[in-house]
Amino acid sequence: MGEAERGEAAPRQAVTYFCSHGHRSVVTFSVEAQVPESWDCPKCGLPASMDSENPPPAPKIEPYKTHLAYVKERRSDKEAEDILDEAIQLLRSRRKSGEIIF
Repeated sequence: MGEAERGEAAPRQAVTYFCSHGHRSVVTFSVEAQVPESWDCPKCGLPASMDSENPPPAPKIEPYKTHLAYVKERRSDKEAEDILDEAIQLLRSRRKSGEIIF
């Protein structure tokens, strides 16, 4: 099936993107389409831009934090000791009174 059967192809433009790993990706767009400023590199997945001299830096990935790590960011060691002492005193007072604790 040739171009005559399918109809004429829309005019296109090739845009080259560069990532920080030095990969070069050529993406074809319609001439009428709005060309995006950045594009994900198909080889490594990093963001790429049209500026070969200044490609965008790789995004900084934050390591996974546990619940305890977030609590330690908000509380000092002294505050943690005070809260723990208060909870222990409360438990001891409930045990003496015979209250059932779940």
